[in-house]
Amino acid sequence: MKILSVSTATNHLSIALNEGQQVIVEKNERDERNHSEHLDPLIDEILKENKLTLKDIDRFAVAIGPGSYTGLRIGITTVKMFASILDKEVVGISTLQALAKGVAGDALVIAGLDARNDNYFAGGYKSDDIPENVIPDGHYNIDALIKAIQEYAAENEVKKIVFVGSGLEKQDEKIKALNIPYEYGDDDQNVIRAGLIGKLAVSATPIDPDKLLPRYLRRTQAEVDWHKKTGKPFEPDSHYVEEV
Repeated sequence: MKILSVSTATNHLSIALNEGQQVIVEKNERDERNHSEHLDPLIDEILKENKLTLKDIDRFAVAIGPGSYTGLRIGITTVKMFASILDKEVVGISTLQALAKGVAGDALVIAGLDARNDNYFAGGYKSDDIPENVIPDGHYNIDALIKAIQEYAAENEVKKIVFVGSGLEKQDEKIKALNIPYEYGDDDQNVIRAGLIGKLAVSATPIDPDKLLPRYLRRTQAEVDWHKKTGKPFEPDSHYVEEV
């Protein structure tokens, strides 16, 4: 099964072609924010290098969040369009699960993205071929995240914790106080890699492209204002969401 995977969730752009669990090619651009300009050319480059067209792809996969509001929408809109036009399968993969997938060995993986002011989009995973979400993905203040780790560790044998993503190393004193052996991910583990999304996509359940939506994990100011004004839930596909 040929899978084309995309992550535009952060300032790291990643696109990969998988044949099942095998990563055929992965292309990455770090510290770029103009994903809308680079995404299509990189996809075209991958396809041409492998003598393929979009029609040859069996399944599309995309990081659905958490992450940059605008970034997520770029990637999700692109794969939704491909899947709808070509009548192909599409799956959405948690950004945090994709980060956790990059860690091997017996460990509790805390995958997190810096949301500023000691807040993180984060979740805890048992490292495995398909990382199991054991601390729910959410928007955590660092103290709440540390408490969630403590509660999980009190009920489960945790031999080691691996922190991957962005900004968690700033909390080293609080992490050290957990009194559990820990380490931080390396440069490759700390970015979202489309090849790993492709591997997770093999066993993921395809959904209707129209139901593929971002998982922001935090209400934006636009959502808050909309709810106050109308009393109705915010509809992310019909209203502009401002980047933060």
